[in-house]
Amino acid sequence: MTTDSQHNDTSGGSPVTFINVFEIDGVDLDEFISGWEKRVDLMRGKPGFVDSRLHRARSTDTRFQLVNISHWTSEELYEAAIADIQFSARTRAALDEAGQSVTPNPGLYDVVAEVTSA
Repeated sequence: MTTDSQHNDTSGGSPVTFINVFEIDGVDLDEFISGWEKRVDLMRGKPGFVDSRLHRARSTDTRFQLVNISHWTSEELYEAAIADIQFSARTRAALDEAGQSVTPNPGLYDVVAEVTSA
């Protein structure tokens, strides 16, 4: 499936996956999720954005309560998108509001193996 954002990719780069796992206090989860939804809305229209999903742990004993996985058509377009002033400001504000209760662990990844259902 090709999205409109993928049509805007003129970077010529290879696809990347952005993964950010969050250590976060349980009392702050709902508020953080609400803020994430607003931040991802800014990304939705950016060139190169494919999709994004935020996963919540089923167990409160899990170290990383939230895992964000986003796909981009290239690293260059991802970097341009996160450089957006509005996105940066919202991200900084979210982390400032959360204080010590949120620890992000972001990184870009390439697919090295893939398994699909038969």
